[in-house]
Amino acid sequence: MSLHHTFKATVNWKLKAGDSTSKPRTFSRNHSVHISDSKPDLSVSAAKAFRGDDSCYNPEDLLLSALASCHMMSYLYVCAQNGIEILEYTDTAEAFLEVAPSGSGFFNRAVLKPIVSIKEVSKIDFAIQLHENAHQLCFIANSCNFPIEIQPKIKINTL
Repeated sequence: MSLHHTFKATVNWKLKAGDSTSKPRTFSRNHSVHISDSKPDLSVSAAKAFRGDDSCYNPEDLLLSALASCHMMSYLYVCAQNGIEILEYTDTAEAFLEVAPSGSGFFNRAVLKPIVSIKEVSKIDFAIQLHENAHQLCFIANSCNFPIEIQPKIKINTL
């Protein structure tokens, strides 16, 4: 029996004085995303390359960060299930967007580059292998229609 969960978001945008939606280059791409009353709203815009406000998050940033964050949480879970203590985790993820002359686009791939610190040298190979298990569990990765490559590195830290 599978469990079902519903997630909700409210996107709010309003035409500002001097803007026009009948002219593609003149309207603001800035908007807010409200998830719940217990979370701060996100300031979102288009990416700078698409006339957005570079000081705001953009949908492409949010997709990549969701993917990297979900992989990390799945990885921490499988490591805990298998007795590997993680001391530190950093990922410098990248996603590659292809835009057609028509303006349509898609991500053609993403690369996750997690660097994980563990205590035990004897568990390095197993810790690397568990990234595949985490990838199979990751809700966001399972929802993406583009290839996701994982390039893990394991460091030993004997704190």
